[in-house]
Amino acid sequence: MDLFNKLRSMAILLIDDDEWIRDSLCIFFESEGCHLTALETAEEGMEAVTKKPYDILVTDYRLPGMDGLAFLRHIRATHPHIMTILITAYKSDDIVSEAMKLGIEDFIEKPFTTKAIEESLTRLVKKREKCPA
Repeated sequence: MDLFNKLRSMAILLIDDDEWIRDSLCIFFESEGCHLTALETAEEGMEAVTKKPYDILVTDYRLPGMDGLAFLRHIRATHPHIMTILITAYKSDDIVSEAMKLGIEDFIEKPFTTKAIEESLTRLVKKREKCPA
């Protein structure tokens, strides 16, 4: 599967309060011909999804204001078919359990590499192709 060929036609939203992560992933996706919208807070993400439909949402767990799980709870209520990845450096059983209840499709532990992002996105896209929402 040519992951980036498939991602070029998808809208991807990243929510992470770490500017370095946002900038690095924007550059990485742009170098692959894909567009990534990167925002700092869940509140900005909430506003963004009201203006544009996204296919994939990647969010950090620890965010200023609303945390990633609360954000995903809101998103799932209004956008149940969006593919979701949770990034966290705090992967506890409680967080994993809550995320699974919310329908989070994959996890990426910090620190991570672009290879981890690619592998996660590949799993999501393959899963969606097998079982379209």
